[in-house]
Amino acid sequence: MYRVTKALNHNAVLAIMDKSSREYLLLGKGIGFGRKVSEYIEPTEDCRIYSLSSDSERGSARELLREIDPKYLEIADAILDSAKQEFGKVDRGILFPLADHIAFAARRIRNGEQISNPLNQDIQVLFYKEYKVATLARKLLEEADGILLDEDEIGYIALHVHSSICDEKVSGAMQIAAAVRECISLIEADVGKNIDVQTISYNRMMNHIKYMAARAMTGEVLKLDLNEYMEQKFPASFQIATTVCRHLEQHLNIRLADIEIGYLAMHIERVYADEK
Repeated sequence: MYRVTKALNHNAVLAIMDKSSREYLLLGKGIGFGRKVSEYIEPTEDCRIYSLSSDSERGSARELLREIDPKYLEIADAILDSAKQEFGKVDRGILFPLADHIAFAARRIRNGEQISNPLNQDIQVLFYKEYKVATLARKLLEEADGILLDEDEIGYIALHVHSSICDEKVSGAMQIAAAVRECISLIEADVGKNIDVQTISYNRMMNHIKYMAARAMTGEVLKLDLNEYMEQKFPASFQIATTVCRHLEQHLNIRLADIEIGYLAMHIERVYADEK
């Protein structure tokens, strides 16, 4: 049982768990309708319960809650529901920073302020499923506020979705996207032109660089060594792969296993073949 401390709207209440002093946000259809302070309620199965004791890069849940219109909490909750359907599990602790971001985006749009996301194309490739889930925000925000999110804003929301399914901060996902973009730029400079982002080879290479960075962070090491073969067979691709790996190490402050160079060279060679 929960004791209501405040009804935020028809679908959201703040309440204290019975026999404890911990306060929670309860979200569910009609859960706040007609509720009075100190009234006891029993959450239904489809009700989502969020602790107010969590913290994030954007601040504590309790602090964020004071500034967020409840409708943005509902939108963030719906996005997390969609993410759970797509990925099987989510960290719902991301609700408050996600809702805060959506509220801030809505305020920017109402004020006619444009925000650019230079990494949006890369985010769409690196976090394809997360971006797909994030597009739900456009429909929900238009219904709630009459506001239309652009693709750059959706890209930022996709990073929050990624944060909800991985043990990684939003800033960490952004850092990886920026590092991958710089690596791609190095390869494009070597090719002498922009690489077609729609090719399968490009998508595979982008994701390979992402997982390469992830392996370095977790200590996972590939087993098959392709370095000698790739260096002899495709020396140009091997050389740029070496440069990219060293650059990635500096950008993310990680140490890549030398064995990674051969695998990256293989992906680069495929991209080169597509561009010929």
